[in-house]
Amino acid sequence: MNMPDLELNCPLPLQYEQIVMAHGGGGRLMQQLLDSIIHPVFSNPVMNQKHDSAVLNINGSRLAFTTDSYVVKPLFFSGGDIGKLAVCGTLNDLAMSGALPLYLSCSLIIEEGFAIKDLQRIVESMQHTAQQAGVLIVTGDTKVVDHGSGDGIYINTAGIGIVGEKINVSPANIQAGDSILINSDLARHGIAVMLEREGLNFESTIKSDCADLSGLIQDLIKAGIDIHCMRDLTRGGLASCLIELAGASHHAIEINESALPIHLDVKSACEILGFDPIYIANEGCFALFVPEAQTEQTLTALHQHPLGQQACLIGKVKTAHPKGLATLQTAMGISRVLDLLSGEQLPRIC
Repeated sequence: MNMPDLELNCPLPLQYEQIVMAHGGGGRLMQQLLDSIIHPVFSNPVMNQKHDSAVLNINGSRLAFTTDSYVVKPLFFSGGDIGKLAVCGTLNDLAMSGALPLYLSCSLIIEEGFAIKDLQRIVESMQHTAQQAGVLIVTGDTKVVDHGSGDGIYINTAGIGIVGEKINVSPANIQAGDSILINSDLARHGIAVMLEREGLNFESTIKSDCADLSGLIQDLIKAGIDIHCMRDLTRGGLASCLIELAGASHHAIEINESALPIHLDVKSACEILGFDPIYIANEGCFALFVPEAQTEQTLTALHQHPLGQQACLIGKVKTAHPKGLATLQTAMGISRVLDLLSGEQLPRIC
């Protein structure tokens, strides 16, 4: 039988004419969106640092500046709420550049019909979190959109902090031989939000790790740790963070699966639901790159802070690599190459 001529087209790379949810998920599609649309238009030496905060030199002072927008379902979850999330997320982005946070802005997009009591609860949570961190919310904006157009409430926060004279934290500073540490256990935020949203009950309550990391970072700086790079493990989790930093620094990075701290209840939830915990968002956990000689000193400093008591060494920066490579040494002794997911396993968790 004669077969008709067929024109075969490889479906990859996928081309989109419209934005899909995965474009905001911290994975491959988001990276493609940034690389093909956003960064080429706005390209400049400051943005091209590709850091969580832009570090600006102004009249002899170094200021860190960052902004982020927050959407989450549900708005209130075990361990936090969208208000606490918005403040902590921006404080942490500043902290990842080594900055001491000073001031925040708060912009609210509120859907018509949103409960006033819920708005009150959210802004009070924001103020409490900011006060605990010693920062002021000094400016902002409020907009109301038609019912059905705003998903309840969206929050945008921007932050300004000051960077010390001798502090130089950047993906470009990652070096072969660096130790990779994290301060806390993985995947709790994403799992806590997902379980609450879906109404799933487990024997133990899993709470989000949502927390302000700036105090812990300042302790590391005061301890004299030579911090090469830091990155908080939000959208895309630990794996996406390391993949991005490997590419930005042009190094091969290897972590050990057996060293990763994951609470048993979180691990069980991931196994039941089919999620990989290293790709799930965290809101109080960060990766830290320091010289190998300072590993123990760094761990000692981390362990002295409440948010660093689970800190551990999870891997090493191996060698220079032209495109960057991140691998996971599994418990079976197999080296698994880590790759970006197309989007995110869980929607709207940060």
